[in-house]
Amino acid sequence: MSTTVKAQSSQVQSDVLSELPGELMMWVLIVSELFVFGAFLIVFLAVRVANSEQFAADQALLNQTAAAINTIALVTSGFCAAMALRTREAGDRRRARLWLAGAGSLGILFLVVKGFEYWSKAELGIGIDTSPFFTFYFLITGFHALHVVAGVAILALVAWADAVRNMEAAVSFWHLVDLVWVLLFPIIYILG
Repeated sequence: MSTTVKAQSSQVQSDVLSELPGELMMWVLIVSELFVFGAFLIVFLAVRVANSEQFAADQALLNQTAAAINTIALVTSGFCAAMALRTREAGDRRRARLWLAGAGSLGILFLVVKGFEYWSKAELGIGIDTSPFFTFYFLITGFHALHVVAGVAILALVAWADAVRNMEAAVSFWHLVDLVWVLLFPIIYILG
């Protein structure tokens, strides 16, 4: 009896894992990255409670318009990535590659806008060691920007090696990049 139950349990686990889009190791990476960003944000919020006035003053120096543009760019790029996967699953490789190019281009736009933000802070003499707020700001958004760079590279690779399974993995990673930014934007730029 217990052998049958173990076999059924093993079959259910195998079925669940086979239903994940992309590769299992990509999902291990995605979950681990969510934990890392989650830990960053929990510590950020805890330090914010202890330094609320300073954090509010420093937050007022951020460019919310640039951050909103970046939010629109990444959410739209997520849509483009999803459409790339959908058109590739339908067998249209050419259109899938165009959608991937759109997603990647919007990722590059994100990086340009983020670079402008960093440059404008440097012009004001603000750096990673200016205050606890800016230490977190540069570390968290910089770490996210590195994920955008990696995501754009992955999308470019998948446009070349465009098997559906590859595209599923790439789009899943790209959605992680979108999701993390959707969490970072209100916490870092808006939360008062």
